[in-house]
Amino acid sequence: MASKSNAAVAEARKIDIGITEKDRKAIAEGLSHLLADTYTLYLKTHNYHWNVTGPMFNSLHLMFETQYNELALAVDEIAERIRTLGYPAPGSYKQYAKLSSIKESDTVPEAKDMIADLVAGQEAVVKTARKLFPAVDKANDEPTADLLTQRMQVHEKAAWMMRSLLQ
Repeated sequence: MASKSNAAVAEARKIDIGITEKDRKAIAEGLSHLLADTYTLYLKTHNYHWNVTGPMFNSLHLMFETQYNELALAVDEIAERIRTLGYPAPGSYKQYAKLSSIKESDTVPEAKDMIADLVAGQEAVVKTARKLFPAVDKANDEPTADLLTQRMQVHEKAAWMMRSLLQ
């Protein structure tokens, strides 16, 4: 009886969701880049929230807070999707620095430069998500496609709204 139980446990540990291991790995790697971009943008947005000054202080302070709170929830969703696919989610600054297409900001720019920098960051996340679609489509991975679509909509809208402040 113990061998049946062990066999059942071993079988239950295998991931059998209709996506090959090779495809799951490729998608998880792409999601790791998306996670790194999202987390880096979160840090940058939070930094700018703390340090913004000038005549647009109140509106930018509140906007940046709304955005970093949304990004904090997003990193959890992305990391959990990576785990669902059977791979560890990156979680260190070192890993994020290596994986992210967004560069950290180690200065405190003027408010309009913060906005422009965050527009570029929002658009970078969209491009990272978009690059993942061929692998996701090939594997018929609709949950990841849904996640990517939702993330792209959020980031495109945020970029549009901030870009409007620069006109």
